[in-house]
Amino acid sequence: MYRTHSNGELSASNIDQEVTLSGWVQKIRNKGFMIWVDLRDRYGITQLIFDEERTAKAVMEIASKLGREFVIQVHGKVIERESKNPNMVTGDIEILVSEVIILNQSLTPPFTIEDETDGGEDLRMKYRYLDIRRKPVRENLIFRHKVTMAVRNYLSEKGFVEVETPYLIKSTPEGARDFVVPSRMNEGQFYALPQSPQTFKQLLMVGGMDKYFQIVKCFRDEDLRADRQPEFTQIDCEMAFVEQEDILNTFEGLTRHLIKEIKNIELAEFPRMTYDDAMKRYGNDKPDIRFGMEFGELNAVAQHKEFNVFNQAELVVGIAVPGGNSYTRKEIDKLIDWVRRPQVGALGMVYSRCNDDGSYKSSVDKFYDQDDLAKWAEVTGAQKGDLICVLSGDKNKVRAQLSALRMELAERLGLRKADEFAPLWVIDFPLLEWDEDSKRYHAMHHPFTSPKPGQLELLETKPGEVKANAYDLVLNGNEIGGGSIRIHDKKTQAMMFDYLGFTPEEAKAQFGFLMDAFQYGAPPHGGIAFGLDRLTAILGGQETIRDFIAFPKNNAGRDVMIDAPAPIDKAQLKELKLKLDL
Repeated sequence: MYRTHSNGELSASNIDQEVTLSGWVQKIRNKGFMIWVDLRDRYGITQLIFDEERTAKAVMEIASKLGREFVIQVHGKVIERESKNPNMVTGDIEILVSEVIILNQSLTPPFTIEDETDGGEDLRMKYRYLDIRRKPVRENLIFRHKVTMAVRNYLSEKGFVEVETPYLIKSTPEGARDFVVPSRMNEGQFYALPQSPQTFKQLLMVGGMDKYFQIVKCFRDEDLRADRQPEFTQIDCEMAFVEQEDILNTFEGLTRHLIKEIKNIELAEFPRMTYDDAMKRYGNDKPDIRFGMEFGELNAVAQHKEFNVFNQAELVVGIAVPGGNSYTRKEIDKLIDWVRRPQVGALGMVYSRCNDDGSYKSSVDKFYDQDDLAKWAEVTGAQKGDLICVLSGDKNKVRAQLSALRMELAERLGLRKADEFAPLWVIDFPLLEWDEDSKRYHAMHHPFTSPKPGQLELLETKPGEVKANAYDLVLNGNEIGGGSIRIHDKKTQAMMFDYLGFTPEEAKAQFGFLMDAFQYGAPPHGGIAFGLDRLTAILGGQETIRDFIAFPKNNAGRDVMIDAPAPIDKAQLKELKLKLDL
């Protein structure tokens, strides 16, 4: 056998035992008469010792030729280590090697394979198979496995059945762009890779599989952002004969179970907040509620003077920054520059200091007196020693701008603690949202989401006011899951397609199979999908999902390790009957 023990297993209780170990050479310290080697595998590190007084000459010769990342097998005796290392699990012992076999040699790796490496991200992604040997990356992948197994166990115990759905499906124009796959056997026709298994899980409900889940790859050909992957993994779930409350209770239970199982933290019942409240209080629909700085709308106390910047604004809104009065004028100017960046887009920022003596000093003292500024403090909840930051403008834009500032300030103040978990259900989303470019309504979630009970009639008169029977689960300022109660009858679904601008012919061509299925006794049903990559990263106390994906793409959507995407052979193009004009 290649090994009797792993490299993280041996301790003082194994002293005097003969063992066989295998792994990779991490470090070598060669004193000539004595050689120490750190041998690494997935489970840990064991120190080997080669001593010319106790080790055969032939074995010493082999040991002297070892290099970093050589794959070796050794046999020897466990002995007590003279200089013990309390930072290593195996730090009390070492192996006096009597036999060594080089199983495979290695080139010198392009970066050090240690916890703290000298390799940049691009280099490590190019050699990802080497990066996985490092403990932080390896532990992240093992952590992801634990999360996945906890999900599977919980849902299985609750009666859910894991069912695989197809990867080669039909392209639809709704939502993000599809990745398309040409069909060789059907000339001029294409499959699409699924953005989600949405319609298939609804069909499973029609088929009587009343509790379904799947840990599934999804694909979206979107313009990439810093931490978005073109392929990602969902925990996809659906239930039949349920209302919204059933879904929220079931998957709140899953989330609490995960955080207890993985982090050993007990969470209380999750708070709930309407979409309208989230936008008003935090400026976005996935608020981080680990800290305060809630929005205070100041129109009533700021638009009565001659300051036209505020008077002409649709919304004047501010936040109280705890301890912010300690900021210097230079630091505040840098904040103003930060909100003026193109990524945020504010034209400027007004501020008011809340002094320790109860007085106020603002950047607009010319227009506002102490009584006015005291009202600002009252509305924003500012205390002595705080700083009030105020933005104004178009309601939707200014909320997004102040939300960005709130998150930036929380980061600087250390309020976003990785070991603290603050979940939140956001409910009552708008069913539709108006798109200025296309001059029509789009589904805020997807076209299969049902309106809230009793609101279907509003589609005729006030479509923008209709609330969706939809919900998002937010954790630490990130949407980790989202879903809805679905439409389950053909008439309502046809009406929804009509409001979304589909002709009856287009609706039938794209979703006729679903509409047909609804005619055969479709039960009421609903579901949710969690983003596994994001959920795992948050539970792991990190922000970057790439750290928890074995072989991620870079910010340009490329796999730099295998150099994909890449051109295909002309013979393949000919076989597919495709012509590329390059």
